[in-house]
Amino acid sequence: MNAGETQRAPWIVGVSGASGTPYAAAVLRALLGAGEAVDLVVSRASRLTLLDETGISFRDAHWQDDLRQWLAQGADGKPGTFDVDVSGVRYWAAGDLAAGPSSGSYPAKGMLIVPASTACVAGVALGLSKDLLQRAASVTLKERRSLVVAVRETPLDGRTLRHLVALDDAGATVVPASPAFYAGATHIQDLVDFVAGRVLDAAGVGHGLYRRWRGELGGGRPDR
Repeated sequence: MNAGETQRAPWIVGVSGASGTPYAAAVLRALLGAGEAVDLVVSRASRLTLLDETGISFRDAHWQDDLRQWLAQGADGKPGTFDVDVSGVRYWAAGDLAAGPSSGSYPAKGMLIVPASTACVAGVALGLSKDLLQRAASVTLKERRSLVVAVRETPLDGRTLRHLVALDDAGATVVPASPAFYAGATHIQDLVDFVAGRVLDAAGVGHGLYRRWRGELGGGRPDR
C-alpha cells in the first residue's frame, strides 16, 4: 500500500442456507449504497435457497452477473426493481479456507450473517469452522469485531437457544429476522427492509430503510 492510500476495510457478509435471501439482498444494497466495501461469502446451502426463492443460480465463475441480477430483484420477485453497482464487492468461495477473511490479520470492520440458519448458528457457536462463512465468523469474534447474526427460524428449540446465548456471551449481536409493523409497511419490501435496517443498526451503519419510532402513536399509518 502506497503512502497516503486508504486501506480497504470491508464488511464481511455471510449468506447461509436459511430462508430469507431477500434480507441478504437488502443488507447488501444498503451497504453498497452507503459506500461501504463488502466481502461476500455465499454458503453452498444458500445457493439452493437462492435458486428456490428467486430462480437465480449463483455461480462462482459468473458471480458478478448473478449478484447483480439478485440485488436488482425486489422482495416480491419482480426483476429490475433496483439498480445496483456491485463494483464494491469482493467475492470469496465458501470452500476457500485460505481466503482473506479466514485470518485475523485481514482488515475488516466486522461481519453480518444474514440470514443465519440454525446449522450456521450452531457451527459458529461451537467454533467448528467447517467452511469460510463459519471460519470468518470465528475470526470476527476472536478479533473482537462486530458480529451480527440475523437468525431466521421458527420455532426455536432449546439447543438453538443455547447456541444463541453462547454467541451473545461471545460478543455477537443476535437479530431475529422479525419484522415490525409500526413503521407503516404497505409492501413486502417494507417488511424486508425493516429487518435489514435493524441488522445495519446493530452494525452501526447508517441507512434510510425504515421509518423509525418517534413516540407518535399511529405515526406510520398510510392515512396519517
